[in-house]
Amino acid sequence: MSQRMTLTESERAFVLAQRAARLATVNAGGQPSVVPVCYAYDGARFFSPLDEKPKRLAPSALRRVRDIAANPAVSLLIDRYDDDWSRLGFVQVRGQATLLAPGAPDHPAALRLLRERYPQYQTMALEERLVIAITPHSVVSWGPALTDSATAASVWTQPGRGLDFVPLARHRRAVRAFQERPVPRAALTAMLEAARWAPSPHGRQPWRFAVLTTPDAKSRLAEAMGADWQRTLEMDGQPPEIIATRLAKSHERIRAAPALILACLYLEDLDRYPDAGRQRAEEVMAIQSLGAAIQNMLLAAYALGLDTGWMCAPLFSPATVRAALDLDATLLPHALIPVGYAARDPKRRSHRPVDDLVVRWD
Repeated sequence: MSQRMTLTESERAFVLAQRAARLATVNAGGQPSVVPVCYAYDGARFFSPLDEKPKRLAPSALRRVRDIAANPAVSLLIDRYDDDWSRLGFVQVRGQATLLAPGAPDHPAALRLLRERYPQYQTMALEERLVIAITPHSVVSWGPALTDSATAASVWTQPGRGLDFVPLARHRRAVRAFQERPVPRAALTAMLEAARWAPSPHGRQPWRFAVLTTPDAKSRLAEAMGADWQRTLEMDGQPPEIIATRLAKSHERIRAAPALILACLYLEDLDRYPDAGRQRAEEVMAIQSLGAAIQNMLLAAYALGLDTGWMCAPLFSPATVRAALDLDATLLPHALIPVGYAARDPKRRSHRPVDDLVVRWD
């Protein structure tokens, strides 16, 4: 068990993976109270809303609100139980609570974080409701799920956003603009852990990944790919001002993403056939499995409270991408996945109904 004022990387990943916590407060007379709450964490503070679920009392009359007004010392317990006791764990935060009133400078940012974690809040009118903000004074944690060696293997299998799979797939979205908040390494590892369980031909896992988080690596890739794209746009006859605008947006999208995962096809371990037809089919199977691995990553990221995009630009300049990142010639860059926390809600594209997609059903 450890105690400190800030969360470790594995604690952050654990906290982001859980769905609910227990908030303990004490009133002026010393009587304790515990209530289950939803929460979001921005790396410095925890936020919990007074939402629209049916309540007998006005928000300002709720017990936890009255307790915090009288005694701001609180405790927040985030735990996980599993019948497999090797996956138990908890994080307990003791700290000072404040009430963010509508109009407070931090109120909109807190609501944005909460709506990112809980899609149900996107349809609730929370702008006029109080939000509890907790600044940690001490952090205590325990459990196999919190050890550094177990974090990557356990985080991605947490309950996620509390959604069944189909709603999870439906709510996942493509994001282009991200906040400056860094993505925990454990969360990126959890995404890759999800990817490695994707189906693949003969179980060969014909994919490899390059993870970029430093400004230098992202800038080198943006510049190299930008030069290739500029030549392509010029060849297509695009006006210079349009080219400049599109290049600037592309550079910003790559540089501003907190993390990037480059997904590469790796064909060295595939079966070999004497005829071109079967060999091509083998490669197509590998490409299909790479898409499945990427989809696993996208869904895992969303389940952990992150958002992603999918850029296919590396397909058009694989040699340039390899040179910029000093990658082996056996790696075939296919997709670039930006990862982070959405800066704003993206515009959702419509999707065809199932009846339009099924051409035959016997």
